[in-house]
Amino acid sequence: MRLGIDLDGVVADFNAGWIRHYNQQFGSEIALDAVDHWDAIPSLTHFENMSGFWKWARDLDGHSLFRHLEPYPGAIETLTALARAHHRIVILTTKPGFAVSDTFSWIGDHKIPTREVHILEEKWRVDCDVYLEDAQYNLESLVEHRPQAFVCRFVRPWNSPVAGAHDIYDWLEFQALISGGLTSNPVPG
Repeated sequence: MRLGIDLDGVVADFNAGWIRHYNQQFGSEIALDAVDHWDAIPSLTHFENMSGFWKWARDLDGHSLFRHLEPYPGAIETLTALARAHHRIVILTTKPGFAVSDTFSWIGDHKIPTREVHILEEKWRVDCDVYLEDAQYNLESLVEHRPQAFVCRFVRPWNSPVAGAHDIYDWLEFQALISGGLTSNPVPG
């Protein structure tokens, strides 16, 4: 199967990454689990808006923030096992232009088993059998535009259930779902 996998918030721990760097640079003590809604960053930092945050995230030690992220536990191992089981790992990620080269480097550094990477806003435009995503707007769009696909919501504090999407709580659950053959698609509505 073609598995459309998001990076930030799914494979790469974006929030822990920016929080760690922010705390070090500004002497803050933001908790790693402080993000409980989408675009929470301005309410947790001194940045007035996301534009200020993205300006800061462009250059941290010569690379963008996206080069400094750690993978979630089990993410790389699960993707590797799924690729070995002959599933095609298709990376679907949204990034600012300044982060594109660091994203490809990050994928290489962590040996993500993929031959296909799409950096785009409308992830539904890439045909996959299964999608694993955490962003609310992408989940809704995938369910709407890809009703034949099996859409999985990686449950995070910043998203909520989406009719037609299957909730996934960890990488082992996702691996078991894929290995089990996906016997049914969630019922929309």
